[in-house]
Amino acid sequence: MRKTYLVTGGAGFIGSNFVLYMLEKYKDVRIINVDKLTYAGNIKNLDSVADDERHVFMQADICDTDAIRKLFQDYDIDYVVNFAAESHVDRSIQDPEVFAQTNVVGTVNLLNAAKESWGLSKRSFDNRRFLQVSTDEVYGSLPLDDPECFFQESTPLDPRSPYSASKAAADLFVKSYGDTYGLPINITRCSNNYGPYQFPEKLIPLIINNAVHHRALPVYGDGLNVRDWLYVEDHCRAIDMVLRKGKIGEIYNIGGHNERNNLTIVRAIVRELETVLQDSEINDSLISYVEDRKGHGRRYGIDPKKIKTDLEWYPETSFEDGIVRTIAWYLAHEDWLESVTSGAYREYYSKMYEHHE
Repeated sequence: MRKTYLVTGGAGFIGSNFVLYMLEKYKDVRIINVDKLTYAGNIKNLDSVADDERHVFMQADICDTDAIRKLFQDYDIDYVVNFAAESHVDRSIQDPEVFAQTNVVGTVNLLNAAKESWGLSKRSFDNRRFLQVSTDEVYGSLPLDDPECFFQESTPLDPRSPYSASKAAADLFVKSYGDTYGLPINITRCSNNYGPYQFPEKLIPLIINNAVHHRALPVYGDGLNVRDWLYVEDHCRAIDMVLRKGKIGEIYNIGGHNERNNLTIVRAIVRELETVLQDSEINDSLISYVEDRKGHGRRYGIDPKKIKTDLEWYPETSFEDGIVRTIAWYLAHEDWLESVTSGAYREYYSKMYEHHE
């Protein structure tokens, strides 16, 4: 029997990759894709499935109670996968209220719609699932001098930015709906994703775009902040496995013990681009150290033992392969990159970086 997925934020980076992954992998699925199409949501990400009858796109805000309720009335939704979120830490520092509205109020609105719809159904909750896609940033920061210390699902929440605070609050609401109403929930918390369709406010596509145009490569502080990097397709596969095999009510950390500091990432991109493009002007001299981000977490590192043991998931893409694939994708999609780096993006970039250069 065909399963129907409500995917929110499905025109964004991870969301669109998940939609494309699911439609490629399964023939018997229907995706109801809801996205507000803010600056980071791009309908062009979904061009390859524009004519696929299994994919229904709706432009809507997850905070719009009437719009979300109508979706549950119009479609017999089996799974909710909530990617919809404001996600850039820098923007959250500038405008925290937007993050509280979308990430917290929007999530609660989805929870209420699912509870009301599924509660009236004759089908068991066991046939449904509400999956909240979250982040390792809700755990706070790890010390650089203790490389054997990792975030586990039991690690206390200690968000350090308005973004991570809003995601932590949303996670707690999701958990509470499971505990209070018996809603069949899961929460996944992933490390830093990279890959195709990522908006170039994030480190990897920003550096690729700037390096190709011989612009300064902004690096916060000393560049030694460490993140665990996860190729987006591996993340999509993990979410699929949690939906199909995860135990209701459980939290799963998704990461690959693939830690790199920011400066190492930037230099790896520079070396690959210099080689591929045979362009000697792309070199480390473009690196520009800028004032550090407020509340900048020093190290994030995930222990993915639980999802590996319980669901037999593991990351298939090494960083060395993933960064080459990612760079190749951006070089092959210059039109996409140009379309998302004009107008408002230039104003934002100037505000964030150019006064430091």
